Amino acid sequence: MQINRLFDLIPHQIATYDKEVALAQKLSGQWVTYSSRKLKEIVDNLSLAFLATGIDKDDKVAIISNNRPEWNFIDLALQQIGAISVPMYPTISADDYKYIFEHAGVKKAFVGDAEIYGKAMEGSKGMDIQIVSFDKIDGCDYWEDFMAKGESGDVALLDEKKEKVNMSDLFTIIYTSGTTGRPKGVMLTHGNVIHNLFAVEDRIVADKGISKALSFLPLCHIYERTGSFCFMYMGISIYYAESMETIGDNLKEIQPHIFNTVPRLLEKVYDKIVSKGYELTGVKKSLFFWALNLGLKYEPTKDQGFWYNFQLKLANKIIFSKWREALGGNIMQINSGASALQARLARVFWSAQIPVCEGYGLTETSPVVSASVCNHQDIRIGMVGKIVKEVEVKIAEDGEVLVKGPNVMQGYYKQPDLTAEVIDADGWFHTGDIGELHEKHYLKITDRKKEMFKTSGGKYIAPQPMENKFKESPLIEQIIVVGENKNYPAALIVPSLTGLADWCKHKDIPYTTDAEMLAKPEIIEKFQKEMDNLNKYFGKWEQVKRFKVLNTQWGIETGELTPTMKLKRKVVHTKFAKEIEELYS
Repeated sequence: MQINRLFDLIPHQIATYDKEVALAQKLSGQWVTYSSRKLKEIVDNLSLAFLATGIDKDDKVAIISNNRPEWNFIDLALQQIGAISVPMYPTISADDYKYIFEHAGVKKAFVGDAEIYGKAMEGSKGMDIQIVSFDKIDGCDYWEDFMAKGESGDVALLDEKKEKVNMSDLFTIIYTSGTTGRPKGVMLTHGNVIHNLFAVEDRIVADKGISKALSFLPLCHIYERTGSFCFMYMGISIYYAESMETIGDNLKEIQPHIFNTVPRLLEKVYDKIVSKGYELTGVKKSLFFWALNLGLKYEPTKDQGFWYNFQLKLANKIIFSKWREALGGNIMQINSGASALQARLARVFWSAQIPVCEGYGLTETSPVVSASVCNHQDIRIGMVGKIVKEVEVKIAEDGEVLVKGPNVMQGYYKQPDLTAEVIDADGWFHTGDIGELHEKHYLKITDRKKEMFKTSGGKYIAPQPMENKFKESPLIEQIIVVGENKNYPAALIVPSLTGLADWCKHKDIPYTTDAEMLAKPEIIEKFQKEMDNLNKYFGKWEQVKRFKVLNTQWGIETGELTPTMKLKRKVVHTKFAKEIEELYS
């Protein structure tokens, strides 16, 4: 059947796959599942409930919740009547809630739990916004009670409303978290995402109608949301992880074939595996690091000869098989996006028969611009894949990546001046990323245009690739390279406390408190060795001359990171101005 609106995915899935498990979540220790037909029934009733309570075409409704089937129910129900969803990160402040509620003109808000409800109540003070919750909360309307208002609704009216929704209609306004300033509302149509969905279909390795996906990245981010639409289209069952902390357990019980992730989570998985390797002794330890070193030399497109291939086959049988088991044993593809993946991780995972495929895109491009082709011949480690169908990419004279295609947003809501700054007269969207095209179709991202800086000696520094390299150290959780208009680069380091504890255990150094450990000369000396070792990969003018290890952790709630784990440089520069200044005194 024709798919012209995203909600057409529901009848498409019923007609093509008629899934027993379309969506699933774990409640009180049990997986609760929803079939394709149950999904349609719930979504239709919710659409009618919206109509019964005064929500109609172009009205704005916020969704603020962690991943759960109810998120999809509300999203799809709004689409069917032409209303516009405004997804929001649960972790942002009540002040940000207030700004988005006012700027978007939100009429209703659906919240996940009591904590989000409290922030939504605070953010909506003085506004006429009905709040409905997915969890049962005293004093708050419950979503099933809200849905009941549509159960006796006029289905013919709903069909009429659906007919009036076009591919060119807005279906969502996504307020980007941004690394600076107030968030901007990205306007996306059904057509933007549908084109993107069809463009990435050939990059997804899964068995249509059979495979399972584990979902844990926020649905309020377009990466996971478009991914979920793609899974629905391909008949892939979506299971929502209970939390970020339970991903390991959920992988083992669901045994998924595919999932989307960000590099930081893969880095943590890798660091955890390596720390377990250090705990081994004797022959087991030797075998572990023998296999790991083979993996670090892996190149998917290159045949390294009989002896290497034989060793790798053996390593896969005795070592890497355990890695695959830890991920559930069925992984056919892991998609990594939102920031750069360390090349060494890609090599090791591919060598272990765990295909990790990088992609690139932005909220403004729905999101995918390029995505890896998941096979040994076409994968390019260090690149973010091949440009997808119907999308054009060119590199501007200053190195900026420009994108044109049916996936590019309609603009920023109520901000035509900002829209004109990023979409030029010829329709090219200016991404703000610096990149290169290889072999005509492969894209490599080298840095953010606005994040490059110049030292007092006139040398340009691209901090992102440096920071990504330094984070290869198991002792470094986060790092920022600074030095604009200074005579050398320096860095603030947020230590990985688990990595530090593992190293101390390995060296028989008793671990007391974080503050005491970070002040010990032997610990500082270890960080110096890590930095010296990784500095070798950069030119002399780029190498970090001084650093400070902070006794603090950066996070989304504390403001240093965006919800997609990107560094908010201005925030860090402001909050740690004194520490940065000390690096140059």
